[in-house]
Amino acid sequence: MTVSIPKATARRIALAAQGFSDPRPSGRVDRRHLRRVMGRLQLLQLDSVPVVMRTQYMPGFSRLGPYDPDLLDRIAYRDDEWFEAWCHEASVLPVVDEPLLRWAKARTRRGETWRNLAKFAEEDSAYIAEVLAQVKERPLAPGELSDPRRREGEWWGARSLGSTALDWLFRIGEVGIRRTPGFVKEFDTIERIVPAQIRAMPTPSEEEAHRELLMRAATSLGVAAVPDLVDYHRLPKVPAKARVAELVEDGRLIEAEVEGWNRPALLHPDAARPRSIGACTLLSPFDPVTWFRERASRLFDFDYKIEIYTPAKKRIYGYYVLPFLVGDELVGRVDLKTDRAAGVLRVIAAYSEESQDPCRVAEALRPALDDLATFVGTDSWVVDGAKGDVTPRLR
Repeated sequence: MTVSIPKATARRIALAAQGFSDPRPSGRVDRRHLRRVMGRLQLLQLDSVPVVMRTQYMPGFSRLGPYDPDLLDRIAYRDDEWFEAWCHEASVLPVVDEPLLRWAKARTRRGETWRNLAKFAEEDSAYIAEVLAQVKERPLAPGELSDPRRREGEWWGARSLGSTALDWLFRIGEVGIRRTPGFVKEFDTIERIVPAQIRAMPTPSEEEAHRELLMRAATSLGVAAVPDLVDYHRLPKVPAKARVAELVEDGRLIEAEVEGWNRPALLHPDAARPRSIGACTLLSPFDPVTWFRERASRLFDFDYKIEIYTPAKKRIYGYYVLPFLVGDELVGRVDLKTDRAAGVLRVIAAYSEESQDPCRVAEALRPALDDLATFVGTDSWVVDGAKGDVTPRLR
């Protein structure tokens, strides 16, 4: 039997699965709250661009309000409760999930993925062994290798053969990554990051791992099309689709139709259906709500593209634009920049979506900007541009 779901209900199911129906803390945000967010999302995508705030800190803010970003760093990089892995791009996720990612490392080791790295490792195995031996002596950054083998020419930038060797060792699971202040990578052996009792856990088969990761994606999405589930942990598409079919056949996922979707949907049996969502917050461009652009369009009628790599003259909305969530709708988008030298959060442009009233969007946006300014450590926010129908109303 196929379940029919109105589009507004699907949005509320999706946002509840992402933690937006959970109450915000009434006091100081502590590690229990960040653990709850991680439990909802399964992972946090990393990105090094600090235009507003590095993206891994933003999902916690969007669901909890302002908190101390150093708390996340302590959990992930000093207490090793979470660890860095290549999952949905570069991500951090609970260290207990390490066995579920071994299949990907095995594929890389066999040369089925990251083929250029595998070729390099085969051709220069002695250098790889030398680099690993140095990491075993002490944690280090690529530039601290005794022979980093820097490449000549501007094209390579700071990328050295030492960095490439460490990247290979990371992708096959020999080393892990911690981050020092400034988001600098420091490589350490996986034995010093992943506890022995986790490393001793049995390795699931690739099929078992895919099924478990797909179910976790379904838990975090609530209702989803097959591509949404496959994209969440960036699984290989063909085998993952076969695993989804098995989960449906086993009754672990329920077939559904969502109003307005041009794809069949799947519903997690335990997905909550709240009557309303009380969100009023800005989202990272890499938040799971919008990171799969096709899903954002299907679910919220929100066509979104990050324009960092778009030439300035061709940008439609701006350089670093954050979606604005109010209730169960994405009602606008805001181009922002944290000016740390001046101590202000700059609003460069603010737009309402086509169906929204710009005045109401501006009214809702003011307290959301207050929260974000507090979170990024500035004294206030200022309107610093003229683009967008919401911008003049913020003045």
